[in-house]
Amino acid sequence: MKISIHLFFVSILMIAGISTYAQKYKTAEDTVKLNKEYGKVSGEIADLTSQLAATQNNLPAYQHKATTAGSDAENAATASSDQASKATNGSVKDAKKAKKKAKKAYNEAKDAKSATNTVNDQEDKIARLSSQLAAKKERLQELDTMRAAINSNLTPQAQQ
Repeated sequence: MKISIHLFFVSILMIAGISTYAQKYKTAEDTVKLNKEYGKVSGEIADLTSQLAATQNNLPAYQHKATTAGSDAENAATASSDQASKATNGSVKDAKKAKKKAKKAYNEAKDAKSATNTVNDQEDKIARLSSQLAAKKERLQELDTMRAAINSNLTPQAQQ
């Protein structure tokens, strides 16, 4: 749900941005500016691609950590529950052990929640980087189209 809302807003921004990216470069004099923006956008694409690859490569490790933390939390909760059962009919020593195990279970649960949040953050980052990369690739395609239009306008002049 969170990702679909994010993608919705990104698509709205992209649609709004299309009108601002109308044919900005039209003449041969604009070629220098076009080439400068082309280089900048190409560099941004390379950077985003690198970030996306790194994030995607790290995701399985985060997912494994979240799974392990969840399992550890379940085991700690079970041990805490068992110790609490013993403490109800036991000694002060049993109650202290139950308290210690309950604290451990609580900390393990916090770790599991943190690991799950990290996985969700990484998935959101992948979605964000993917949408940014798509927008940059689209802009690069628009610049290619503008370059082709300028070159087609230059060709007839050169023949005259």
